[in-house]
Amino acid sequence: MKVLDLKCSHEHRFEGWFASTEEFESQLSRKLVACPACSTTDVSRMPSAPRLNLSSARGETAPQAESAETSPDPAALQARALHFMRKLIENTENVGERFAEEARRIHYNEAPARSIRGVTTPEDAHALLEEGIDVMPLPVPDALKEPLQ
Repeated sequence: MKVLDLKCSHEHRFEGWFASTEEFESQLSRKLVACPACSTTDVSRMPSAPRLNLSSARGETAPQAESAETSPDPAALQARALHFMRKLIENTENVGERFAEEARRIHYNEAPARSIRGVTTPEDAHALLEEGIDVMPLPVPDALKEPLQ
């Protein structure tokens, strides 16, 4: 199994696991490798050094990473954002194309109060805001729209 460091055209970094380098190249050419953060298939391989666990063999401990307060790790920030998105999806009802209609029904007490998500046009979102109905656009990566394997 090959673990490759990958990066999309939007600078999101992630790992990919493949049976071989050739399998990675094959999947990449068929646009089957997609960024888990933004779903783009414009992905490239990052240079990576081999991992050698020499310190554990001698009983030494590896040096600690820098504090997140000094320099935020982009991969950690991306992981936190994906975790937040997963929680949001788990705790909201998907009303799909009926988002604007359902948001109004909830606002005017015609439907039970609950957290919803869905799809609407920018014009409908603006109209909801003008009516005093709080909405927030949140692009959900395709990787999070389906259950994880």
